[in-house]
Amino acid sequence: MPTALIIGASRGIGREMVRQYLADGWRVIATARDSEHVAALAAMGATAYPLDVLSAESVAGIGWNLDDEKIDVAVLVAGVYGPRDDGFPSEADFDAVMHTNVLAAMRLLPLLGPMVAASRGKLAVLSSKMGSIEARNATGGSLYRASKAALNSVLKDASLTYGPHGATCVAFHPGWVQTDMGGAGAELSVEDSVNDLRVTLLRMTAADNGTFLNHDGTPIPW
Repeated sequence: MPTALIIGASRGIGREMVRQYLADGWRVIATARDSEHVAALAAMGATAYPLDVLSAESVAGIGWNLDDEKIDVAVLVAGVYGPRDDGFPSEADFDAVMHTNVLAAMRLLPLLGPMVAASRGKLAVLSSKMGSIEARNATGGSLYRASKAALNSVLKDASLTYGPHGATCVAFHPGWVQTDMGGAGAELSVEDSVNDLRVTLLRMTAADNGTFLNHDGTPIPW
């Protein structure tokens, strides 16, 4: 039975990934920050652990819980948008966005990479097309954009580190999705976005290591 690990599964895309992988007969390990969501994930049938991605101690704890696991698919979903305006960013806003979207990945990917490589599996981070520098034609959400560009850099480093050992590492744009972040007017349902992401992950080969892809598998420029 293949194993999927979903980091940040309390709601939205992460929770739907848990649901769909379970429905397809996968063993699913999932994390959430608070006990209520951990219990809900366990009730769905996942092996659920508490994880606050902003806490070094919590990240170390999940590393201990996952010791000796072989992960076929690992997806880092946890992320925040931050302030909607583009004024002078406060230190608190900067820290919240960069710590959640970038520092967490820098701490987690070194833990997950060897587990994924052991299964010759797939390691994905949920990025955004807004993080693309080459494709950029607007400046809205500048702090979020900067954080996703930095996340892409972290993923690229992971691909160079763990790709030669068997992990296929990818940054994903999930689309404009009907979540709390994307809003009700977004063009993609959560179900369709997750289905596309899972199909793309299934089709990926080692040749896709270190790429930046749309949910449907089309390339996005860095």
